[in-house]
Amino acid sequence: MGKLSATFVKAVSTAGRYVDGDGLCLVVGKTGGKSWVVRVQKDKARRDIGLGSAAKVTLRLARDRAAIVRSQLEAGIDPIIERRKAAGVPTFREAAALVHAEHKKGWKNGKHRDQWLATLDAYAFPAFGDVSVALVDTGAVRDALGAIWLTKGETARRLRQRIRTVIDWAVAKGYREASLPWPVIDKALPKQRAKVKHHPSLPYADLATFLADLRSKETMGRLALETLILTAARSGEVRGALWSEIDLKAQLWSIPAERMKAGNDHVITLSDAAVTLLERMKSHKRENSDLVFPGTSKGKELSDMTLTKVIRDMHANDLKQGGAGYLDPVQRKIATAHGFRSTFRTWAAEQTSYPREIAEAALAHINQNRTEASYLHTDHRAKRADLLQLWGKFCEGKKDTNLLRLAV
Repeated sequence: MGKLSATFVKAVSTAGRYVDGDGLCLVVGKTGGKSWVVRVQKDKARRDIGLGSAAKVTLRLARDRAAIVRSQLEAGIDPIIERRKAAGVPTFREAAALVHAEHKKGWKNGKHRDQWLATLDAYAFPAFGDVSVALVDTGAVRDALGAIWLTKGETARRLRQRIRTVIDWAVAKGYREASLPWPVIDKALPKQRAKVKHHPSLPYADLATFLADLRSKETMGRLALETLILTAARSGEVRGALWSEIDLKAQLWSIPAERMKAGNDHVITLSDAAVTLLERMKSHKRENSDLVFPGTSKGKELSDMTLTKVIRDMHANDLKQGGAGYLDPVQRKIATAHGFRSTFRTWAAEQTSYPREIAEAALAHINQNRTEASYLHTDHRAKRADLLQLWGKFCEGKKDTNLLRLAV
């Protein structure tokens, strides 16, 4: 017979732990709340398993529940897992949808939001999507990753990260006792050969010809692409540019952290060529929109495919006219919008005397040397302004030997 009585359970108010027997305890909190727990031992480790609030669970029911827990343990059954099953533990597919819904508002990249679930749908759900998230095991995950580990390396690494996010979420929600042994999974996968992905780009020697062709027509996509080239900015930064970010008088474009890949504020110094182009853009300004490059849909920016289509159409048209098109000479692929950042970087390295950190700062690249970054508190704005001014003159087919110098 237990040590506690129903009368005592109802009357006690002092914070503490009151033992009934066989591991069953009444826990009274500092605020007066009362709950039942049963202390058990599994694999030489003690665990306290909650049995409910004393306001809803009577002493007799608590004893019955404690007895069931002890019986389950003796039979080799984990009572926590059994309880989760009864409560409706989501499948991996359902858990992934819940994780996606929670996280997507914090993701800046719309493409990433769309691809996050698509990757799981293609490679994880067929293998264990309908398995309880509590029961997804090491072997199933290793096999799903192994199927594409060598053939689609980057996709496989993203898949691994997304599976881990779902599994860790399940642990945090109490649907699993532990995550998966990721070091074991990694060691069980074959070694990937590291491949640096280079975006197809034009040689800077071909830029004048490309720009002349680009300027032969005036469309929103072509104007945006020319701005991208003149500023060495990313496509998303240009397509999402707002007039409120741009000060043409000071020749500065201030991009807030939430629109930058690295999550830091970035100021682009505008060359005279870039300012001239943006002055022309004022005639394209639309009512009730602050976008510099508005898309066809009201209030929407240009799509990423708009710039890609501009380059592809120009390439196809040049081929029709007997030209060589606009190909990366090494990859033999059509140049991309992002590739013009590489064109700028190569030009800066080969045609100017500016130190690498100036060109890297112009591209808004993060200094990977943490020690150096902790001491260096400058964005090199004045020197970047000179470099981009020189770049603008180069794009215009002009030369300024006064700018070809090592800034010290």
